[in-house]
Amino acid sequence: MSDSAYKVETTSRLAQWRIDNLASCTYRKSDPFKIGKWNWHLSVEKNKMLFVKLSLAHPEITDKQLKSNDDFVWAIDVPLTGKFIIDVEFLDLKIVPSDGGEPCSIWAEGFTRKRSNATALASLGRMLTESIHTDIIINASDGSIGAHRAVLAARSPVFQSMFSHDLKEKELSTINIPDMSIDACQAFLRYIYGNIEHEEFLTHRLALLRAADKYDISDLKEACHDSLLEDIDTKNVLERLQNASLYQLPKLKSNCMRYLVKFGKIFDIRDEFSAFLQCADRELIAEVFHEVLGAWKGF
Repeated sequence: MSDSAYKVETTSRLAQWRIDNLASCTYRKSDPFKIGKWNWHLSVEKNKMLFVKLSLAHPEITDKQLKSNDDFVWAIDVPLTGKFIIDVEFLDLKIVPSDGGEPCSIWAEGFTRKRSNATALASLGRMLTESIHTDIIINASDGSIGAHRAVLAARSPVFQSMFSHDLKEKELSTINIPDMSIDACQAFLRYIYGNIEHEEFLTHRLALLRAADKYDISDLKEACHDSLLEDIDTKNVLERLQNASLYQLPKLKSNCMRYLVKFGKIFDIRDEFSAFLQCADRELIAEVFHEVLGAWKGF
Protein backbone atom coordinates (compact mmCIF):
# COMPACT_ATOMS: atom_id res chain seq x y z
CA MET A 1 0.00 0.00 0.00
CA SER A 2 1.41 3.39 -1.00
CA ASP A 3 2.18 6.15 1.49
CA SER A 4 -0.51 8.31 -0.14
CA ALA A 5 -3.13 5.95 1.31
CA TYR A 6 -2.47 7.48 4.72
CA LYS A 7 -2.03 11.10 3.68
CA VAL A 8 -4.68 13.69 4.57
CA GLU A 9 -4.85 16.76 2.36
CA THR A 10 -5.69 20.01 4.10
CA THR A 11 -6.67 23.60 3.53
CA SER A 12 -7.00 26.13 6.33
CA ARG A 13 -10.09 24.45 7.85
CA LEU A 14 -10.82 21.37 5.75
CA ALA A 15 -9.18 17.96 6.03
CA GLN A 16 -9.78 15.39 3.27
CA TRP A 17 -8.73 11.76 3.36
CA ARG A 18 -9.16 9.65 0.23
CA ILE A 19 -9.31 5.90 0.80
CA ASP A 20 -9.36 3.79 -2.33
CA ASN A 21 -10.30 0.49 -0.71
CA LEU A 22 -10.94 -0.78 2.81
CA ALA A 23 -11.82 -4.31 1.82
CA SER A 24 -8.58 -5.84 3.07
CA CYS A 25 -8.48 -4.23 6.55
CA THR A 26 -10.75 -3.42 9.46
CA TYR A 27 -8.80 -0.43 10.79
CA ARG A 28 -6.69 2.30 9.25
CA LYS A 29 -5.12 5.40 10.78
CA SER A 30 -3.96 8.41 8.80
CA ASP A 31 -0.66 10.21 8.98
CA PRO A 32 -0.78 13.27 11.23
CA PHE A 33 -2.01 16.47 9.63
CA LYS A 34 -2.08 20.01 10.94
CA ILE A 35 -5.19 22.14 11.34
CA GLY A 36 -4.86 25.28 13.40
CA LYS A 37 -2.12 24.91 15.99
CA TRP A 38 -2.32 21.14 16.48
CA ASN A 39 -1.59 17.88 14.71
CA TRP A 40 -4.51 15.49 14.24
CA HIS A 41 -5.21 11.94 13.10
CA LEU A 42 -8.17 10.50 11.28
CA SER A 43 -8.93 6.82 11.63
CA VAL A 44 -11.56 4.49 10.25
CA GLU A 45 -12.75 1.22 11.74
CA LYS A 46 -15.01 -1.37 10.14
CA ASN A 47 -17.48 -3.25 12.25
CA LYS A 48 -21.15 -3.57 11.42
CA MET A 49 -20.89 0.12 10.55
CA LEU A 50 -18.06 2.36 9.49
CA PHE A 51 -16.70 4.54 12.32
CA VAL A 52 -14.69 7.66 11.57
CA LYS A 53 -12.69 9.10 14.43
CA LEU A 54 -10.83 12.40 14.76
CA SER A 55 -8.19 12.61 17.48
CA LEU A 56 -5.27 14.75 18.52
CA ALA A 57 -1.87 13.44 17.53
CA HIS A 58 -0.61 14.39 21.02
CA PRO A 59 -3.03 12.90 23.57
CA GLU A 60 -1.18 14.54 26.47
CA ILE A 61 -2.80 17.89 25.68
CA THR A 62 -6.40 16.65 25.69
CA ASP A 63 -6.88 18.10 29.16
CA LYS A 64 -6.88 21.56 27.62
CA GLN A 65 -10.10 23.30 26.62
CA LEU A 66 -10.98 20.66 24.01
CA LYS A 67 -13.82 18.20 23.74
CA SER A 68 -13.10 14.60 24.62
CA ASN A 69 -12.27 12.17 21.86
CA ASP A 70 -15.73 10.60 22.19
CA ASP A 71 -17.22 13.75 20.71
CA PHE A 72 -15.20 13.23 17.52
CA VAL A 73 -16.43 9.78 16.55
CA TRP A 74 -19.00 9.42 13.79
CA ALA A 75 -20.85 6.24 12.87
CA ILE A 76 -21.67 6.09 9.16
CA ASP A 77 -24.09 3.60 7.66
CA VAL A 78 -22.59 3.02 4.21
CA PRO A 79 -21.44 0.00 2.21
CA LEU A 80 -18.09 -1.18 3.56
CA THR A 81 -16.43 -1.62 0.20
CA GLY A 82 -15.34 0.77 -2.48
CA LYS A 83 -13.76 4.20 -2.45
CA PHE A 84 -14.22 6.66 0.41
CA ILE A 85 -13.62 10.40 0.61
CA ILE A 86 -13.78 11.67 4.18
CA ASP A 87 -14.12 15.44 4.60
CA VAL A 88 -13.84 16.99 8.07
CA GLU A 89 -14.51 20.71 8.22
CA PHE A 90 -13.31 22.59 11.30
CA LEU A 91 -15.94 25.28 11.81
CA ASP A 92 -13.96 26.83 14.64
CA LEU A 93 -11.22 26.09 17.16
CA LYS A 94 -11.03 28.19 20.29
CA ILE A 95 -8.43 28.53 23.01
CA VAL A 96 -8.75 30.07 26.46
CA PRO A 97 -6.06 32.65 27.35
CA SER A 98 -3.65 31.45 30.04
CA ASP A 99 -4.74 34.32 32.29
CA GLY A 100 -8.42 33.47 31.87
CA GLY A 101 -11.09 35.27 29.93
CA GLU A 102 -13.38 34.35 27.08
CA PRO A 103 -12.38 31.61 24.61
CA CYS A 104 -10.93 33.08 21.44
CA SER A 105 -10.88 31.62 17.94
CA ILE A 106 -7.42 30.70 16.67
CA TRP A 107 -8.31 31.98 13.20
CA ALA A 108 -8.02 35.53 11.98
CA GLU A 109 -11.50 36.69 12.87
CA GLY A 110 -10.95 35.50 16.44
CA PHE A 111 -8.16 38.03 16.83
CA THR A 112 -10.11 40.98 15.44
CA ARG A 113 -11.14 42.13 18.88
CA LYS A 114 -7.63 41.58 20.25
CA ARG A 115 -6.09 43.55 17.40
CA SER A 116 -8.69 46.30 17.81
CA ASN A 117 -7.97 46.51 21.54
CA ALA A 118 -4.23 46.75 20.92
CA THR A 119 -4.71 49.52 18.36
CA ALA A 120 -7.05 51.40 20.66
CA LEU A 121 -4.55 51.19 23.53
CA ALA A 122 -1.75 52.40 21.29
CA SER A 123 -3.90 55.33 20.21
CA LEU A 124 -4.75 56.18 23.82
CA GLY A 125 -1.05 56.11 24.62
CA ARG A 126 -0.34 58.54 21.79
CA MET A 127 -3.08 60.84 23.05
CA LEU A 128 -1.18 61.08 26.33
CA THR A 129 2.43 61.16 25.15
CA GLU A 130 1.75 63.55 22.27
CA SER A 131 -0.79 65.68 24.20
CA ILE A 132 -3.43 65.22 21.51
CA HIS A 133 -6.44 67.45 22.33
CA THR A 134 -5.80 67.40 26.08
CA ASP A 135 -8.42 69.33 28.05
CA ILE A 136 -7.17 69.22 31.63
CA ILE A 137 -3.84 69.83 33.36
CA ILE A 138 -2.60 67.73 36.26
CA ASN A 139 -0.20 69.57 38.57
CA ALA A 140 2.13 67.23 40.44
CA SER A 141 4.62 68.33 43.10
CA ASP A 142 7.36 69.11 40.59
CA GLY A 143 5.71 69.44 37.19
CA SER A 144 2.54 69.30 35.11
CA ILE A 145 1.11 67.03 32.45
CA GLY A 146 -1.93 67.23 30.18
CA ALA A 147 -4.69 64.60 30.16
CA HIS A 148 -8.26 64.02 28.99
CA ARG A 149 -11.32 64.37 31.19
CA ALA A 150 -13.23 61.60 29.41
CA VAL A 151 -10.44 59.04 29.89
CA LEU A 152 -9.94 59.95 33.55
CA ALA A 153 -13.68 59.89 34.24
CA ALA A 154 -14.07 56.50 32.55
CA ARG A 155 -11.33 54.98 34.73
CA SER A 156 -12.09 56.61 38.08
CA PRO A 157 -15.41 57.38 39.80
CA VAL A 158 -13.63 60.09 41.79
CA PHE A 159 -12.51 61.89 38.62
CA GLN A 160 -15.99 61.41 37.16
CA SER A 161 -17.50 63.08 40.21
CA MET A 162 -15.03 65.97 39.96
CA PHE A 163 -16.03 66.69 36.36
CA SER A 164 -19.76 66.15 36.90
CA HIS A 165 -20.21 68.61 39.72
CA ASP A 166 -19.33 72.25 40.08
CA LEU A 167 -15.99 71.67 41.75
CA LYS A 168 -12.90 73.78 41.19
CA GLU A 169 -11.31 71.05 39.04
CA LYS A 170 -14.18 71.41 36.55
CA GLU A 171 -14.09 75.20 36.57
CA LEU A 172 -10.30 75.63 36.37
CA SER A 173 -9.56 72.55 34.20
CA THR A 174 -6.78 71.54 36.58
CA ILE A 175 -6.23 68.79 39.12
CA ASN A 176 -3.66 69.29 41.85
CA ILE A 177 -1.86 66.22 43.19
CA PRO A 178 0.79 67.81 45.42
CA ASP A 179 1.76 64.52 47.12
CA MET A 180 2.88 62.92 43.85
CA SER A 181 6.03 63.54 41.82
CA ILE A 182 5.74 64.19 38.11
CA ASP A 183 7.44 60.85 37.35
CA ALA A 184 4.96 58.96 39.52
CA CYS A 185 2.09 60.97 38.04
CA GLN A 186 3.20 60.06 34.53
CA ALA A 187 3.32 56.40 35.55
CA PHE A 188 -0.17 56.76 37.03
CA LEU A 189 -1.52 58.22 33.80
CA ARG A 190 0.27 55.64 31.66
CA TYR A 191 -1.46 52.92 33.66
CA ILE A 192 -4.82 54.62 33.16
CA TYR A 193 -4.15 54.96 29.42
CA GLY A 194 -2.92 51.36 29.18
CA ASN A 195 0.71 51.85 28.13
CA ILE A 196 2.77 51.60 31.33
CA GLU A 197 6.01 49.59 31.22
CA HIS A 198 6.64 46.94 33.87
CA GLU A 199 9.84 48.52 35.20
CA GLU A 200 8.10 51.87 35.54
CA PHE A 201 5.27 50.17 37.41
CA LEU A 202 7.72 48.51 39.83
CA THR A 203 9.55 51.78 40.46
CA HIS A 204 6.38 53.65 41.43
CA ARG A 205 4.32 50.89 43.08
CA LEU A 206 3.76 52.65 46.38
CA ALA A 207 2.85 55.97 44.77
CA LEU A 208 0.51 54.13 42.41
CA LEU A 209 -1.06 52.34 45.37
CA ARG A 210 -1.77 55.67 47.08
CA ALA A 211 -3.26 57.07 43.88
CA ALA A 212 -5.33 53.96 43.27
CA ASP A 213 -6.79 54.20 46.75
CA LYS A 214 -7.38 57.95 46.52
CA TYR A 215 -9.07 57.84 43.11
CA ASP A 216 -10.80 54.47 43.59
CA ILE A 217 -9.16 52.56 40.74
CA SER A 218 -9.63 49.02 42.03
CA ASP A 219 -7.71 47.16 39.31
CA LEU A 220 -4.61 49.29 39.90
CA LYS A 221 -4.88 48.79 43.65
CA GLU A 222 -5.11 45.04 43.12
CA ALA A 223 -2.13 45.07 40.74
CA CYS A 224 -0.03 46.96 43.30
CA HIS A 225 -1.14 44.62 46.07
CA ASP A 226 -0.19 41.52 44.08
CA SER A 227 3.17 43.01 43.13
CA LEU A 228 4.04 44.06 46.68
CA LEU A 229 3.47 40.49 47.85
CA GLU A 230 6.20 39.17 45.58
CA ASP A 231 9.39 40.67 47.02
CA ILE A 232 9.01 41.25 50.76
CA ASP A 233 12.41 41.45 52.48
CA THR A 234 14.01 42.96 55.60
CA LYS A 235 14.52 46.31 53.87
CA ASN A 236 10.88 46.90 52.99
CA VAL A 237 8.76 44.72 55.28
CA LEU A 238 7.96 47.42 57.84
CA GLU A 239 7.02 49.99 55.21
CA ARG A 240 4.81 47.45 53.47
CA LEU A 241 3.20 46.48 56.74
CA GLN A 242 2.24 50.10 57.36
CA ASN A 243 0.91 50.50 53.83
CA ALA A 244 -1.04 47.25 54.15
CA SER A 245 -2.69 48.60 57.27
CA LEU A 246 -3.30 52.07 55.82
CA TYR A 247 -4.83 50.86 52.54
CA GLN A 248 -6.61 47.81 53.97
CA LEU A 249 -4.65 45.08 52.22
CA PRO A 250 -5.19 42.07 54.48
CA LYS A 251 -3.16 39.57 52.49
CA LEU A 252 -0.13 41.86 52.37
CA LYS A 253 -0.47 42.55 56.09
CA SER A 254 -0.68 38.85 56.88
CA ASN A 255 2.38 38.03 54.76
CA CYS A 256 4.41 40.81 56.37
CA MET A 257 3.40 39.58 59.83
CA ARG A 258 4.42 36.01 58.96
CA TYR A 259 7.73 37.20 57.56
CA LEU A 260 8.50 39.17 60.72
CA VAL A 261 7.23 36.74 63.32
CA LYS A 262 6.98 33.19 62.00
CA PHE A 263 10.23 33.45 60.06
CA GLY A 264 11.92 35.40 62.86
CA LYS A 265 13.03 38.33 60.70
CA ILE A 266 11.94 40.76 63.40
CA PHE A 267 15.19 39.94 65.21
CA ASP A 268 17.25 40.84 62.14
CA ILE A 269 15.93 44.41 62.07
CA ARG A 270 15.89 45.38 65.74
CA ASP A 271 16.93 49.00 65.15
CA GLU A 272 14.43 49.51 62.35
CA PHE A 273 11.70 47.88 64.43
CA SER A 274 12.45 50.19 67.37
CA ALA A 275 12.03 53.18 65.06
CA PHE A 276 8.83 51.63 63.69
CA LEU A 277 7.42 51.47 67.23
CA GLN A 278 7.91 55.22 67.62
CA CYS A 279 5.82 56.24 64.64
CA ALA A 280 3.47 53.42 63.64
CA ASP A 281 -0.23 53.29 64.33
CA ARG A 282 -0.97 52.03 67.85
CA GLU A 283 -3.45 49.43 66.65
CA LEU A 284 -0.94 48.05 64.19
CA ILE A 285 1.73 47.82 66.88
CA ALA A 286 -0.74 45.95 69.08
CA GLU A 287 -1.40 43.50 66.24
CA VAL A 288 2.33 42.87 65.82
CA PHE A 289 2.79 42.14 69.52
CA HIS A 290 -0.26 39.90 69.48
CA GLU A 291 1.39 37.89 66.68
CA VAL A 292 4.66 37.74 68.64
CA LEU A 293 2.90 36.49 71.78
CA GLY A 294 1.00 33.93 69.75
CA ALA A 295 4.27 32.66 68.26
CA TRP A 296 5.91 32.40 71.71
CA LYS A 297 2.99 30.38 73.06
CA GLY A 298 3.47 28.00 70.17
CA PHE A 299 6.93 26.98 71.31
